[in-house]
Amino acid sequence: MKGLKKIVPSQRTQHIEYAIRDIVLLANKRKKAGGDLFYLNIGDPVLYDFKTPIHLIEASSKAMFENHTSYAQSEGIPEAIDAIHKDCLKDKINPFDIMITTGASEAIDFALSALVNRGDNVLLPSPGYPLYSALLARLLGESRYYKLDEDNNWMPDIDHLVSQIDDKTKAIAVINPNNPTGAVYSEKTLRDIIEVARQHNLVILSDEIYSKLIMNGQPHIPMATIDNEVPMVTFNGLSKSYLCPGFRIGWGITTGEPELISDFVEGMKKLARARLCACHPKQYAISVALNGNHDHLIEALDKLKKRRDLTVERLNSIKGISCQKPNGAFYAFPKVHLDVDDEEFVKQLIKETGVVVVHGSGFGPYPKSPHFRIVFLPSEDILNEAYNRIEAFMKRHTG
Repeated sequence: MKGLKKIVPSQRTQHIEYAIRDIVLLANKRKKAGGDLFYLNIGDPVLYDFKTPIHLIEASSKAMFENHTSYAQSEGIPEAIDAIHKDCLKDKINPFDIMITTGASEAIDFALSALVNRGDNVLLPSPGYPLYSALLARLLGESRYYKLDEDNNWMPDIDHLVSQIDDKTKAIAVINPNNPTGAVYSEKTLRDIIEVARQHNLVILSDEIYSKLIMNGQPHIPMATIDNEVPMVTFNGLSKSYLCPGFRIGWGITTGEPELISDFVEGMKKLARARLCACHPKQYAISVALNGNHDHLIEALDKLKKRRDLTVERLNSIKGISCQKPNGAFYAFPKVHLDVDDEEFVKQLIKETGVVVVHGSGFGPYPKSPHFRIVFLPSEDILNEAYNRIEAFMKRHTG
């Protein structure tokens, strides 16, 4: 040990935070002390009573038995890319490029890494999925937040979005359906954002990973169906709508005027080549998922609607809490009507009750009022017990 010095992590790691996973460290302390836990923090359907469709499992297993365990093409196997391409054409989307990635997260990473230089900024929804800000911190870029309006069903505040743009702005991230609010954006809202991107020469990063998990009876509107000229990368995958997050299979679809996006796409392809490939056998589940039956969604949406309605009813009945009704994904984002720091609120809630949720400020600086995110994937019995504990906690702290 003599002469050796402590290893110092790089500066790019100093501001990387991921509240959804970080909060588990506190929960583990209660668990080690013998306390029980109600995990309402991780958006993984398979951890609860949702099952991966058997035809996806069979397709990936068959691929392994057929020895598709070598490296695959860096951008994805032709069968999978062709299936995604045909799926796009059904919506009258004409892709310039399709890339298969290790989850939609890697596609987001590629897009940001190929676009952002030190000091550049990207407009992120607040509240919004914290992966974007974590990646921007690593890239030494700036997360520039735009507000979602709680009083308008968590729709983006377009005026505020425009006010955040400067000459260092490179892109607008749109998460629809939104994580953590469950908001599903209207066509007018999407058109307004596209027009802002057109006027300011910005790339749109459209995160549509929850596109098939919509509970208001309306179809999802892919942004690329509205406009084929503005540069856009659409992120999707198998994780959420096809109930197999552990497969780690996603994709990025790039659309827009070819002469505007060709160099950007080549930058993403360089990153794909450098990491070799996404999981080869799991890619064979893509065509089966897109072209096969979607019966699993009938059961999944039935469960989610019931658990969503229970969640909204129970939370709104608790003194000191209010909750907008989410229309997509499997999250709710209730507001706490107390003068508290939401992170401290969540820490105390976990310590006293074992109910594990995520503090609202972990999803960005807006709104300024305290919120927390709940995952309503568990069964009604588990949710009711968790809400009983939250209600008792609020009574103790509000009198």
